[in-house]
Order: sequence, then structure tokens, then C-alpha cells
Amino acid sequence: MKFAQLSIRHKLLAMVLLPLAGALPLLGLLLLWWGNEAFDRMLITKVRADLAVAQGYFERVLGEVGASTGTVAESHRLQLAMASADGLAVVDLLRSARIRERLDFINLRAPDGTLRYTDSGPATGTDRTSPALRSATAGTDLTSVEVLQPAQLDLLGAALRGRVSVPLVPTRNAAPSARAMEDRAMVLLSTRAVRAPDGTLLGHVQGGVLLNRNLPFIDHINEIVYPEGSLPFGSRGTATLFLDDVRISTNVRLFGPEQHNRAIGTRVSQTVRDTVLGRGQTWLDRAFVVNDWYVSGYQPLADGAGRRVGMLYVGYLEQPFTRLKYAALASIGLIFFAVMIVAAVVSLRWARAIFRPLEQMEATMQEVEAGRLAARVGAVGSTDEIGRLAQHLDDLLDVIDDKTRALQQWNAELDAKVAERTRELAAAQSQLLRSEKLAAVGQLTASIAHEINNPIAVIQGNLDLLRTQLPAATAAGVQAELRLVDEQIERMRLIVTQLLQFARPAEYAGYITPVDTARVLEDCLVLVGHLLARTRIELRRDYRATREPALNRNELQQVLVNLLVNAIHAMPEGGALTLSTRDVEPDSVAITVADTGPGLDAELMGQIFQPFVTRKKDGTGLGLWISRSLVERYGGDLQARNRQGGVPGAEFSVILRREPDTRAT
Repeated sequence: MKFAQLSIRHKLLAMVLLPLAGALPLLGLLLLWWGNEAFDRMLITKVRADLAVAQGYFERVLGEVGASTGTVAESHRLQLAMASADGLAVVDLLRSARIRERLDFINLRAPDGTLRYTDSGPATGTDRTSPALRSATAGTDLTSVEVLQPAQLDLLGAALRGRVSVPLVPTRNAAPSARAMEDRAMVLLSTRAVRAPDGTLLGHVQGGVLLNRNLPFIDHINEIVYPEGSLPFGSRGTATLFLDDVRISTNVRLFGPEQHNRAIGTRVSQTVRDTVLGRGQTWLDRAFVVNDWYVSGYQPLADGAGRRVGMLYVGYLEQPFTRLKYAALASIGLIFFAVMIVAAVVSLRWARAIFRPLEQMEATMQEVEAGRLAARVGAVGSTDEIGRLAQHLDDLLDVIDDKTRALQQWNAELDAKVAERTRELAAAQSQLLRSEKLAAVGQLTASIAHEINNPIAVIQGNLDLLRTQLPAATAAGVQAELRLVDEQIERMRLIVTQLLQFARPAEYAGYITPVDTARVLEDCLVLVGHLLARTRIELRRDYRATREPALNRNELQQVLVNLLVNAIHAMPEGGALTLSTRDVEPDSVAITVADTGPGLDAELMGQIFQPFVTRKKDGTGLGLWISRSLVERYGGDLQARNRQGGVPGAEFSVILRREPDTRAT
């Protein structure tokens, strides 16, 4: 007979016997397994949190080292002492700064990296090697964990050098090694540039903290992570700093007769070393530490170049928690067995619970039909078919709700994409129209230029012939008029040349190379130096670009000279000429020429890049037009606007790509 054909009585008997005979024991085993896994995950979660606390304190100390070193580098007293060339004054200042800022060491290097002074006295060698110095020489201050080789220990005083060497202690499960001594030093090192008020690099200050045998530092980490009484059941917390796989600072104790000594010089197991130092992963698991099993967290430490050079470790004894876990699981097992006995007595009284889920499902469906889509059946206190049906109904309602929200979101995204594509299409059409206009203008200007060249040559030839044919007295009388004609002919030639340059850019293009924007600006200033010499214009520079755009240097110089001449002409009574460069995302450079002249009126702003538009009496109106064409040839742009923030004047920005867009030509 099928179960569906059984009477309610038989079904109720089955509901009592089946859980007691099979389901409840299995559920008990699953509960024990889940409890064991949950307890282990809890231990791992705790050590993960402990490692995060230790890492946070480590990074805070690293930041304090950087801030302290930066304070010394920005000290006016240091600049005065360096300017006076008084070595003793520099050493005294470094010594007092080391004490005041609570650093282990501090030294001063020359701009080229040569070690000049330490807090112990003047340096006698020619040491130019130091971690993180390359970044500082390139203009980037850096604070990081670094490893000093034996040849670099001159950075440390005699007292500190005595803490560096760590004899290696044979350690169980460690990777095989022929080394007997760790003679390198791990330091928290900060390098800060010392600059004069005008920005000139005077040197580099390096300050730091030695981590080898730094017991107060590691003990403080341990006190922060595992304060007194934070670990129950007699467990102990430990913290360690590793240089490579060697403990250089730890509060882990040795075993045997040396149990009161710290385990400095012992090494981590090869498994942990391969995971943390080899693959760069964080270890969160149980691990054998010197003489016992600990719930451990190992975090790789990287130097300023990104190399993994050591590890930060925190952990606590596993054994007390293991005992607690087994006791808890045993208690759960006993309680579950007692519950099974009680369940056999009261199960028949729960028969009425069969109808309750059905009533909840019916009420839920009525609420959904009334428009309350958030209504759910919820927990029904049953795990049979009716209970699962209630859960499936909730899952189905959740799916419907999610799909409805997803459709609404997709509709909104589709509307946004349609609007975006519409804008892109409009922009593409505008660019196509402009390209067609420029092509037409180019063909027209080329034709006009060729047609004008011939009359210009005839006029110039006849003018030269006229000079030779006129009597000397007559020629002297009309010399001014002849010179005026020469000037106008030359102006016509310039216009024709510029028109041809625009119409046939390929004939005037040069080699494309990466260019230093700051150097090009300085070369352009030499070319317009005679104009600046006749004015009262103050020159300001702000070169911050690090990228080098690729284009023809001569064409860029032509564009910048044109902008500089326009800016100088805009300030006949004097003013300020500002030249600046900066990196622009995603991969471009902006060169800005700003003046303090009258600025650009609204009418001129709308047509400033059109041909033959100028405010100069003797201008051709082609300079900005051709300049913009030259820049656009490499995928760049030339932009004009009035200065912001209430400052008078105009501002022209040349936007150049680091890699030229050949499609722009």
C-alpha cells in the first residue's frame, strides 16, 4: 500500500518512528560534524581578526616612521645646518631628531645618494646603495619594510649593529639550509627628500626602526592583540616577525632547559614558507610552532619593490580550545540523545502542526494576490513534505521578486545605453562633418595657395627690376614705399606657406619621437626671449608631467612658440606668464600656457580656431588654426578658455597622447 493511501493514524506513527530510527541519528551526526567545522572556522576567524589587528598596528608604526622622517626632512633647521656646511650641527640635529621622534636611526644622504651623515657622525665612505633610494631620487618619497645587506649596515649605529646577527637554531620541519647565521637587518625605512624653498633637491633623509631583536616592539604587538585575560582556558598568544623564514623578533619560547629563552633564530616550517613566501598567500590554519601546535596566521611582508622579504605572525595555543571543542561536542551529543527520547513522547502531540504550514501558505498566497509581494510563509517548524513545500513556495516568491527587480533594472540600463549610444552617434556625426569640412577647406586652400604663388613671384620680380631701373635719387625717395611693398609680399608668402602646411600636412611632417615637455618649453622660451626681454612679464613654471608624448618635436615647438607669442602680445603692459605640465588620464599629457591679459570675449571664443580670425593688427589669423591641426594630427587637442577663480587672462592647453593616434591623421 502506498503511503498516500495510508490513514492519518499510520502517517502519524510513521512521523514518530522514522525520525527516531534514522533521521534523528543522522541529523545528530551532521550536527556534530557541523559543530566541529563551525568551531574550527571560529578559531580561524579569530586568528584572521588577530592578524588584521597586528597588521594594522604594524602599518600604523610604519606610517609614524614615515611621518617622523618627513618632519625632519621638512625642518628649516636642517636646511640651515646643511647651508652652513657645519657637519657637527647636522649630526647634532639628526641625533636630537632621532631621540625626539623615537627612531632607532636617522641619516642624511646627498642628492646623488651618497651617505653624508648619520646620527652617530659624518660618514666616511662613498656608500650610494640604499633600499628605496631609487624611488626617492626619482621624486617619490617611500616608507616601507626593507632588508639591509651586511654592506649597508653603516646606516645603523654600533649598538644597533650588535642586534642584527641572529644565529640559526635547528628547527623541526624547517626547509633545509646551509646557513648558520642571519646577518641581514630588517628595518622600517622611510626616505624623504629635502628640498630648498625653490624646489631644489638638497638631499634625502632616511629614518627607521630596526626590527631585529626588537623585543619591546613585538611584545607591544602581542599586548595589543592578546591582552591579559583575552584568551580563555589557559591558552597563550604569541607574535613574531620573520626575516625570510627566520624569527628575528618573537615572544615564542624555546623548549627544554631553555624554555625561558625566546625562540629567536628558529625557523618556520617549509610548508608555511612555501605558502606565504613562495606563493604570497596568507596562512590561516593550525601550524607547529617550535614546540607546540598553534592556531596561526602568517602574513607576507613585502619591501618597497614588492619583493616578499618576511612574515608577520600571530597565533595562540590550540590545545585548550581542542579540549573545549571535544567537551562541547560531547555535550551536544548527550543533549541530542535526550531530545530524541523526549521527542518519542511528545511527537504525537505535534500532529496538529501538520495543518499549520498549510494555513500559513494559504494566508501567504492571499496576501500576494492582494498585492503585498513581500509576504512570505517563513519558518513553519516542520521538515516534512509540507515544510519543504512551504520553503519552495518562499523560494519561488523570492525568484519572482528577483526577476521582477532584474527586469526593471535591465529596462533602466537599456534606456541608459540607448541614450549613451545616441550621444555617441551624434558626436561621431559631428566629427565626420568637421572632417569633411576640413578636407574641403584643405583642397580649396591648396588650390588658392598655388594660384597666389605665381602672382606673388611676378610682383616680387618686377619690384626687384624696378629697383634696378629707377634712378638713385628717385629710388631713395620711394624707399619707404618699396619696403612696405616688400613687407606685404613677405606677409602674403607666409600666409601661402601656412595654407600649404595645413592642406598638405604629410609634406611638412617630421620624425615622431618621445619628447620631454619641460625641455621643449624651455627651448621655446629661448626662441621668444627677445620678446620677453622687452616686457615686464613675470615667468612662472609648474612642470609636473612624468609622461613623454610621442610626436614631432619641431611641430610641437611651432605650436608652443605660437601660444607663447600670443600670450606675450596679450600683456603689453606686463603681467604673469604661467607654463605648466601635468599628466592627464588615461594616458595623456597637458601643456598649459596661461597669461593675465584681457582674456577671450564670448564672440572670439566661439571662432578662435577658425582660419583668418585674429585680434592683432598685423596677424594672419592662421596660427591657432594650424596649431590645432598639428596637434590633432597626433590624436591630441588644443583647448582655449578664460582662467578660472576670478583670475584675469586666457589659458590654452595642449593635450597630447603618450602614443600618437595615427587614425587622427
